[in-house]
Amino acid sequence: MPLIKDKEKESLRKEFSQKLVDDVRIMVFTQDVPCVFCNETVQVATELGDVSPKLKVEIYDFVKDQMKATELRIDKIPAIAVVGRKDYGIRFYGIPSGYEFNSLVGAIMDVSRGQSGLSQKTKDAMRMLDQPVHLQVFVTPTCPYCPSVVRLAHKMAIESDMVWADMVEANEFVPLAQKYHVTGVPKTIINDDFEVAGAVPEDLLVAHVLHAVHHIGPVQPR
Repeated sequence: MPLIKDKEKESLRKEFSQKLVDDVRIMVFTQDVPCVFCNETVQVATELGDVSPKLKVEIYDFVKDQMKATELRIDKIPAIAVVGRKDYGIRFYGIPSGYEFNSLVGAIMDVSRGQSGLSQKTKDAMRMLDQPVHLQVFVTPTCPYCPSVVRLAHKMAIESDMVWADMVEANEFVPLAQKYHVTGVPKTIINDDFEVAGAVPEDLLVAHVLHAVHHIGPVQPR
C-alpha cells in the first residue's frame, strides 16, 4: 500500500520539476532484521525517489555497511541522510511521517539548491561560530509546531559547515528521549548539554546556539 498518495505525488512532481536544481541523494539506513518503521522509512524514500529523476535513493544496511554509516555519522536506525553537492549534515532519525514529511521535502529542495534561505542577519551570525555544533530536534509526527524547528536546524546546517542537524522521532528512540528528559516537543538539544524547548523563532535559536558554544566542550567537526 503506497504511503504517499497519488495526488500528493503529482503535486510533488510539479514542485520538484520547478524547484530542484542539483541531484539529491536520499541515503537510507536499515538492517536485515527490520527495526520499527525501517521498512516504512525505506518505502517513503523509494516512493519519493520515483517522483523526480533528480532524486537518487540509496539503501544501506546499518551492520553490513558500517563504514558508510560511520562516515555519515549514522548511529541509529531508521535513518535518512539528505546529501547534495556535499554532505551538509542533514539527518532524519525515525520515519519522517505526519507533519515531518514536509520537513523531508523541504530539506530535499534546500539541499538541491544548496541554499539555506536564512536571513542575512542569521547568516552573519553563523559566521561567528568557531566551534562545531550538533543539533538534535526531538519531534513526534503529530506535532504541528515541530517542523519549523527541524527546518530551521537543517537550514543552519546548510549555512555553516560547523553545524550538523538531526530530526529525532521521540517515540522511536525512547531511551534517547529519556536521556535528554524530553517531556514535550519540539525540544532541541545543542551539543548534548544545552536545551531549547518549544518552537522558537530563527533569531532566538541562533542566539541559543551562539550562547551554547561558549559553555560546552567542542565536538568533532563535520
